[in-house]
Amino acid sequence: MKKKIFIAFIFVFGFIIACSNDSDDSSTTQSVNKTPNLQATGSSANDILSNDNFDRLLIEIAYVEGFQPTGQTVSNFEDYLKERTFKQNIEFSFKSLSSPDEETLVLDEIAELESENRTAYNSGTTLAIYIYFADAPSDGDDEEEGLVTLGAVYRNTSMVIYESTIRDLASRSSTITVTDVETATLNHEFGHLFGLVNLGTVPVNDHEDPDAENHCDVPGCLMRAELQFGAQMMKMMESNASKGSAAVPVLDAECILDLQSNGGR
Repeated sequence: MKKKIFIAFIFVFGFIIACSNDSDDSSTTQSVNKTPNLQATGSSANDILSNDNFDRLLIEIAYVEGFQPTGQTVSNFEDYLKERTFKQNIEFSFKSLSSPDEETLVLDEIAELESENRTAYNSGTTLAIYIYFADAPSDGDDEEEGLVTLGAVYRNTSMVIYESTIRDLASRSSTITVTDVETATLNHEFGHLFGLVNLGTVPVNDHEDPDAENHCDVPGCLMRAELQFGAQMMKMMESNASKGSAAVPVLDAECILDLQSNGGR
């Protein structure tokens, strides 16, 4: 994800549910309050990390048919959330969508797709997250420079994963799998929903990269800016694997300290 993508964008989502009337057999429609899910990126960090206001996560994964994340990726992602938040009640729902038939996707188009297809919003003590797995790359990619976007967060409970780009990168490596790249991308992007770094969760100690806003300056950390760009991410993961370590980077001590200071583990 390029640096500019981390700043909040304004989107409007639509969602209507039918509610049965106890007094008769007729049905009425009631608008869902979408406002809590339309806030700035990182503003729900404490709600995601702690159980003070929400003790359950509902993660809606919408994917273009044929571009669903692997089952192992979803399992890895759930483990990551349980490790770093106090949410132990986490549910995933999956929704297969037709392709928008676009060669590339701009953020406005992603917003429109979410408006049309998102069904999960905050309700009671359930906090809802929406993740869209796209079959087209970001419009801002520069393949000649190796600058391809793997994912982006926008607003406090929404993100897009450029699955076609992830699969293309993984196909070029003999050691890094699609699951590895999906897991690293999801964990990195969700780190921004956690408010890292300095995006809603105030750093205990200064470790924001002065050359890459909202990213960590600690070498090897999951929140390094390298995780934005395909070629650099692959180099980092292949280096980890060559040393006998897990390919997917993890959060460093400073990022973990920040999460703990804002209600996480």
